[in-house]
Amino acid sequence: MQLELTATVVLTRAEQQLGEARQIFEAAGAKVLDLPALVIGPPSELGPLLDALREFSSFHWCIFSSANGVDAVELQLQHLGQSLATRPKGVRLAAVGRKTAALLEQLGAPADFVPPEFVADSLLENFPVGVWGQRVLLPRVQSGGRSILAEAFAEAGARVVEVAAYESSCPSQIPEITSAAIKAGSVEAICFSSAKTVRHCVSLLQLEFGSNWRDLLAPIMLISIGPQTTKACIEFLGRVDAEADPHHLEGLLAACAFAINSKQKLQS
Repeated sequence: MQLELTATVVLTRAEQQLGEARQIFEAAGAKVLDLPALVIGPPSELGPLLDALREFSSFHWCIFSSANGVDAVELQLQHLGQSLATRPKGVRLAAVGRKTAALLEQLGAPADFVPPEFVADSLLENFPVGVWGQRVLLPRVQSGGRSILAEAFAEAGARVVEVAAYESSCPSQIPEITSAAIKAGSVEAICFSSAKTVRHCVSLLQLEFGSNWRDLLAPIMLISIGPQTTKACIEFLGRVDAEADPHHLEGLLAACAFAINSKQKLQS
């Protein structure tokens, strides 16, 4: 059944990743406003990633927790005259999340393992083999990411190499049309796709609206894509109104629609 969402919704994602989310929400009938909350770029130092990729054949697993990590590794492998599709046969790939797995498929390097739930904790709980003594590469964001994967695999006896593959920084401002809509009180929900988008969004709101920013958010539903994003919403915004389940864009749409429709019924 096609979800219906007749509301004005702000989407907070990376600048390069707003298109897919917009299409999904607009197909449901939403008026979508963009609030780019991440700018993806290279890490401050590429040396550790390049060193790891030069000895890629020595790894048993490369575990991607985001599509950004896939893009970053593929780019640097190509600079070395290689690719994920032509990686050494002994290197297996794991992917957290449908989008991460889909990107690997698109690159001709389908994941050997994708956990049943689209969160890192599910990867740990469902990993298909023992990792004692195995060498594991974990490409990740330079700052603000979780080290739970590295810690857990190390505790299980893996030899973990965790490297910064990319960095996600905060944009300089909110788009004018989005700012005006928030100020006018015409936004019904803001959807967050990661803990970092929450933190950056708060910084942007403070910069844009000053001390009044919390008052402007009071009537707006806050929707989270998953557990870590929910924690960030509670920490930085004081609440969350709904969490996606499953933790992907369609789940985010469903959570948003349910929260807004429930609120509209209470008000009618």
